Amino acid sequence: MTDQLKRQVTLDEVAERAGVSRSAASRVINNAPHVSKAKRDAVQRAVNDLGYVPNATARALATQQVGAVVLAISSDNPQVFTDPFFADVAVGVNSVLEETELELILQLATSTRGQTRLEQVLRTRQADGVMLMSMHGDDPLAQIAEDSDVPVVFGGTPANFEPRYYVDADNRGGARLATEHLVATGRTRIATITGRMDEGAGTARYRGYQDALAVAGLDASRVVYGDFSEEGGGRAMEQLLAEHPDLDAVFVGSDQMAIGAMRVLKDAGRTIPGDVAVVGFNDVVLARHTEPPLSTVSQPIQSLGREMARMLLALIAGESPTPLILPTRLVRRASS
Repeated sequence: MTDQLKRQVTLDEVAERAGVSRSAASRVINNAPHVSKAKRDAVQRAVNDLGYVPNATARALATQQVGAVVLAISSDNPQVFTDPFFADVAVGVNSVLEETELELILQLATSTRGQTRLEQVLRTRQADGVMLMSMHGDDPLAQIAEDSDVPVVFGGTPANFEPRYYVDADNRGGARLATEHLVATGRTRIATITGRMDEGAGTARYRGYQDALAVAGLDASRVVYGDFSEEGGGRAMEQLLAEHPDLDAVFVGSDQMAIGAMRVLKDAGRTIPGDVAVVGFNDVVLARHTEPPLSTVSQPIQSLGREMARMLLALIAGESPTPLILPTRLVRRASS
C-alpha cells in the first residue's frame, strides 16, 4: 500500500500512544499554553511516531474565538443562585468583563440536563473560557474541566484535589479567627455547623474550627454537618440543641446557615448572644440586618469574582497565572 492510500491517523490514536486524554493531545497539537511539559513531550513523540497530520479545518475551529465566557455553578440545589454570595461573585466577574468584548453567560448546572449542557461546552469549546464554582468532590465536571481544551478557572477548590488555576479565600484561617474570637469572649462549649463536606470551603472552615479549639484545649465534638442553606442551618441548629443543650456558642460555616440557626435559637427561647453567641462566614449584606446583627468572617466576595475573571483573561491570552488565595477578616457585631 502506498503512502497516499494509508489510512489517516486519528487524534484518538495519538492520545492513546501518548498516554494522555484526547483533549490534552488536542491542546498540544493546537499549541495551547496550559499543558505540562511531560504531556507536551509525550504527545509530540506520538505525533512523530505515528506520522499524524492535523486536519486544517478542525485546527482552525479549535483555535477560533467564540466571544463569550461562562460563569457556571455546579450544584444539586436549584435554589443555589438565591444565595447572595453567588450574586456578589457575578457582579465582580462582570465588572472586569465589561471592559472587554467578551459576553458573560451564567449557567446553573443544577440538574442532569444542565450538567450535560456544561459538559458539552467544555468538551466542544463553545466558549473562550469557563469559571466553575460550587464543585463537589464527586462532581465529574471537575476532572472534565481539567482535561478540557477550554481555559478554566475554579472559584474555590474541590475537596478532593487542587486544580491548576483557581481563586479562593482563606477559609481555614477565617474559621480559626471566628472560633478564637468565641474562645476569647469566655465561651467554652462551642459548637459548629459546617458547610458541605464535599466542597473545599466546607472542609477548610471545619478544620479552622478544630485548629482553634485544639490550641485552646476545648472539646471540638459538638458538630453537625450542614449544606450552606438557611433551611439546612435551621435543621442543624435543632439537632445541636437536642444533642448539646448546654452549648454556649456556635460557629456557622455560612451566613445563610447562621440566619437559619439564629431563628431556631430564638424559637427555643435562647438569647443571642447572652445564652448562645453566633458567628457566621461570608459577610453578605443580610448579615448586617439580622436581629441582632451577625458577627461573621468577611471574605472579599466581589474581589473573588474580579480575580477569577482576570485569571481567565490571562489564560485566554496564553499566560500561566498563579493560583490566588484572598485574605479573610473577622467582623464583630452584636451576635457575639
